[in-house]
Amino acid sequence: MRSALALAQRGLGQVWPNPSVGCVLVKDGHPIGRGWTQPGGRPHAETEALARAGDRARGATAYVTLEPCAHHGETPPCAAALVEAGVAKVVVACRDPDTRVNGGGIDALKSAGIDVVEGVLETDAIDLNIGFFTRVQSDRPMVTLKLAASIDGRIATSAGKSKWITGPGARAHGHGLRARHDAVLVGAGTVNADDPELTCRLPGMTGRSPVRVILEGHRGLSMSAKVVTTAKEIPTWILTTDSSDPDHRADMESQGVEVHVVASDADGHPDLKTCLEVLGVKGITRLMVEGGGTIAAAFLRSGFVDRLMWARGAKMLGGDGLAAVGELGLGAVDGAPTFRRTETMTVGEDIIETFAVDRT
Repeated sequence: MRSALALAQRGLGQVWPNPSVGCVLVKDGHPIGRGWTQPGGRPHAETEALARAGDRARGATAYVTLEPCAHHGETPPCAAALVEAGVAKVVVACRDPDTRVNGGGIDALKSAGIDVVEGVLETDAIDLNIGFFTRVQSDRPMVTLKLAASIDGRIATSAGKSKWITGPGARAHGHGLRARHDAVLVGAGTVNADDPELTCRLPGMTGRSPVRVILEGHRGLSMSAKVVTTAKEIPTWILTTDSSDPDHRADMESQGVEVHVVASDADGHPDLKTCLEVLGVKGITRLMVEGGGTIAAAFLRSGFVDRLMWARGAKMLGGDGLAAVGELGLGAVDGAPTFRRTETMTVGEDIIETFAVDRT
């Protein structure tokens, strides 16, 4: 199952709206077929593993990180494929929360006389596909807030200069994180100030750039921004309000930008709950939020941050630097967003910490 989970990791950021699944077929103590969900969500992991195993799959044991699907979609059900291949046993890490599947795949296997074992490394499997679970159960993607700041929590000098607070290793880690998310989100203010590409620029991984999502509030997005001029090459979506200029929206659409008009919050900015619901409907399961302190604070205040990745560069920028997180309006410490650290790594002189939100 650990091998199947490692295979499933390969699909993260590439298979939405589907989950990323891994499958290993074993017979007589030896692996005979491996598979993982392919880019775009098809073919599924089980189909890939069965194709590699061929006739050897008869009598084998299949280890699958998520319950095999039982419904007819663009491809036949994986549960049926396992039955037809003559697999003797299926070990499932966790059930699929999709109402079209939830228990149906396991029932189909059992009805065909296949031995089914559930719950092997279940926690690990749910954690791997937490974005898919969040979209199915909460109608929104899983949100990772990514911050790169100085030791004293600053993302730029008082003059707005931020290159470079962290070193090349930490920046490469951030690009890898982009590749493992379906979409990356920033505010129009960040785009206008820094003109980022928001792509994955690691060697050999340029094709794994996420969808670029821009929140457009009072500050309209510049038509000369790289995310606009390259929108026909890399998917770029704008979430704006109905108070934005219709001609400006039309101009962006003419450049290949996909524009979504959403409800406003009390301050006239795009309402985050509505924005996340739109992304969920579009099939986004894993969203990485970059950008400045205002965006970071807005997501934290709204309670939508599920994971936090904080890269701390070995520099001090002082109290006049720009804070990584804006005002949260806290009246007491016990009302602060709370996280539990899940990983710490040192990259050069920088420290990268990963946290999961503590909702208890």
